[in-house]
Amino acid sequence: MRLAPALAGAVALRLTLPPQLRHALSGGGRFSSNSPRTLRSLPSPFRTMIHLLSSAYLGPIHYYTKLFSGCPVIEERCDHYVKQTYRNRCLIATADGVLALTVPVQGRSKSEGGDSKTPMREMRLSEHGRWREMHLNALTAAYDRTPYFEYYVDEFAEIYRAPFDRLVDFNAAFQRLVLRLLDIEPQWSANEGEYLLAEAMPGCRDWREKIRPKVSPDFDPTFCPVPYYQVFADRNGFQPNLSIVDLLFNLGPESRLILRDSIVAGSEK
Repeated sequence: MRLAPALAGAVALRLTLPPQLRHALSGGGRFSSNSPRTLRSLPSPFRTMIHLLSSAYLGPIHYYTKLFSGCPVIEERCDHYVKQTYRNRCLIATADGVLALTVPVQGRSKSEGGDSKTPMREMRLSEHGRWREMHLNALTAAYDRTPYFEYYVDEFAEIYRAPFDRLVDFNAAFQRLVLRLLDIEPQWSANEGEYLLAEAMPGCRDWREKIRPKVSPDFDPTFCPVPYYQVFADRNGFQPNLSIVDLLFNLGPESRLILRDSIVAGSEK
């Protein structure tokens, strides 16, 4: 089977860090929290700003502003899976209000600690039920009236139908697709070595447990959501910080402008 560009790259999505960052941390692209080398040896701007993110299923606009920022981004895959987070959940706008789409997953057995003791890199997609079809149908029902849905839906559908096993690879396929459609090329890498200790990384902004569905983004002075056109705004009002697909299907390529304007200039100190 020939995969679309988003899938072909996402099946083995291991984008490399910038040479300066890769050299400073070493380990062949696999980071170690016990390494004697830290980000202290990095030249500016790498030393002053690195975003540390969790994996996210069609993450929110807040999440994507970090990918758009131009700063290096490390996706943590050694963190333990946490329920009710963006790791396997996204929020979309429907005629009846905000709807959460949750990907069913399975981790370690109960005798091994269950899902809460399973690193993200080991979380598997559950094949019980028809959730893939249900999620695609939910996106169609919510966004088939938006200006750009018809142009993008086929590529999203292909990812839903692809035989992904790991949650992080499934999430990465969507992320790669979104970034390509928005013409964003972040300095991105995934950590599957050992859990990164943010306190050992000067200049690191740790968002792994901060960007969450039930936590207001008001805590982040670098992010201020900018209103944009939404199909159901006349009925439900503007819904901020939804999944990136809400922005993408409504505004298409102009989504970049919203991401740009949602970053508060002068706050990245």
